[in-house]
Amino acid sequence: MFENIKKVLIITDLDGTLLPKSKVVSQKTLEAIKKFTADGGKFSIATGRAIQSTTQYFDAFPINAPIVLCNGGMIYDIQKNKSIYNIFLPDFTKQVLRKILDDNPDTGCEILRPDNVWAVQINQFEETHLTYYKTVPERCSLEKVPNDWNKILFADSPENLEKLIEYVENSDIINCGLEFVRSAKSYYEILPPNVTKGSAVDNMRKLCGMQDYTIVAAGDYNNDIAMLKAADIAVCPSNAVDDVKQVCDVVSEYSCEQDFMAHVIDMVYNRLKK
Repeated sequence: MFENIKKVLIITDLDGTLLPKSKVVSQKTLEAIKKFTADGGKFSIATGRAIQSTTQYFDAFPINAPIVLCNGGMIYDIQKNKSIYNIFLPDFTKQVLRKILDDNPDTGCEILRPDNVWAVQINQFEETHLTYYKTVPERCSLEKVPNDWNKILFADSPENLEKLIEYVENSDIINCGLEFVRSAKSYYEILPPNVTKGSAVDNMRKLCGMQDYTIVAAGDYNNDIAMLKAADIAVCPSNAVDDVKQVCDVVSEYSCEQDFMAHVIDMVYNRLKK
């Protein structure tokens, strides 16, 4: 499986997996990624973020393969500076979202499109989210957001988010065919039907000619599970939630604060030697 480093792709979640709380990759991890890519390995990221809040990392560490954005809604080629795959929420989603917001007027909400993030309902958690991820959104009503939505994100306290999830799961909304996933303690998302980070990895294999690659995927939260299942080898840091640990081939003893990714790259090299 690990005969040739040039046929290995490591694809990792950002927040809580590759990135520590500081959002700065350590020197040890940076050097490990540099060596891996210099030797011919492919390194990529898969994130729920939009392109606007991800570009800051394009020069922070080597990325030499297309990346996954919007939790699977977009595959983006940073070398060519263009998306190579986009899938959008169906048109009826606007009616679904209108009902959710009307019934949950205090929940923060943003819509991610290829061109920008559109903030349609603001609370303190949404403001914090926008600031934390260095996103400057369009602020407007839901009705003014153009079509072609990659995903919807709700932001609220963990307690209020539990109530929102309960509201969705106990209503007809849960059966409308859209994908609902919790991506963090304070974030809940709507994705197009059958769209996950895992479906994006499957599409990358086909679109990028990677059918013969060994794919190593790393993640820490529920929105990473489909990607971990789609990979050849699934790994997670020690800070991953239990649901993630249960689907991984390797549960590291190291957290995202302890150079987890450097240890993943060491694991790949060790397996190449065998």
